[in-house]
Amino acid sequence: MRVDAADGRIYLPKSLREEFGDRFELVEREDRLLLIPVADDPLAALREEFRDVEGSADELAAAAEEEAIEEARR
Repeated sequence: MRVDAADGRIYLPKSLREEFGDRFELVEREDRLLLIPVADDPLAALREEFRDVEGSADELAAAAEEEAIEEARR
């Protein structure tokens, strides 16, 4: 990977572009920058990611909250 500060571009090797695509969201996290791949069709990607998930959004949120509370007690 090469960063060219003069023109504000990031150059990724072909192998990475083939694996992750060529669209990324740049996210700043404390002392680092993250490149998050963006799907060509984000809605289709979400459907694929969650195709096996059972339960409504409310049920999933309640389960996540319960798990977070249990984790905080440890």
